Amino acid sequence: MKPKTMILRSAGTNCDEETAYAFELAGATAQKVHVNRLMENPELLHEFQLLAIPGGFSYGDDIAAGRILANQITHHLHDALHRFVEDGHPVIGICNGFQVLVKTDLLPGPLGGRSGPFDQLRAGQTCTLTNNDCGHFVDRWIRLARRSDQCIWTVGIEELPLPVAHGEGKFVAADEGIRESLWNRDQVALVYVTPDGLPAKGRFPDNPNGSLDDIAGVCDESGIVLGLMPHPERFVAATQHPGWTNRLDRSDKGDGLRVFQNAVRHASAAIGSGI
Repeated sequence: MKPKTMILRSAGTNCDEETAYAFELAGATAQKVHVNRLMENPELLHEFQLLAIPGGFSYGDDIAAGRILANQITHHLHDALHRFVEDGHPVIGICNGFQVLVKTDLLPGPLGGRSGPFDQLRAGQTCTLTNNDCGHFVDRWIRLARRSDQCIWTVGIEELPLPVAHGEGKFVAADEGIRESLWNRDQVALVYVTPDGLPAKGRFPDNPNGSLDDIAGVCDESGIVLGLMPHPERFVAATQHPGWTNRLDRSDKGDGLRVFQNAVRHASAAIGSGI
């Protein structure tokens, strides 16, 4: 039995087809569902084993990138989505989807902060994604390195070339305590690195947006929920990479496919155990 993936879309979403294809290529089925349909019937979510919020410009990024869709999720789908995650179902937010998730309480989840005792966790929005330091939209290939051992989406991936395409991709934390907590709780999933695998150290173009600590993606404490700015769905075939003719392994698969395969394997194992 193939796990079922919900591709949650709204007005302005434009990466839903590519994301659905990536999950299907990885061994799942995929169905695009408009957020209005899910708000009408939140229980529909529990017919699926995976959830993806794809990239694009949901509601034109009015107010702030991802804010309107995030508000809909917070006010109408909070309980359904939290039950979905608590049941162990993987969730991914890519680019605009990442912007959406960090504007809810799904990512990065409760963390320590300087506004109170360090061991007192803060809920709600503790991080955001804001304007690139370079001041303009960036569309280029970058290189990532895995940092989290608990993120189920990045298991076995050491380095990963992917494209980015965003104007508001700079990851920032509310304060130093939140930043420390992200690292201490192993929630920094992916960071930008140089082509040689060295830390980008905030330098453009290896870090394309100026993100704090070169952070490109974070997960929740369980490792089930992942948000990232780069687009793994845009590198599921080898020929999507500009240097594909130089690939020594001559594989027809793109490295980004591994992200989706990891989640599909996780979901398939859960189905096999009766979850």
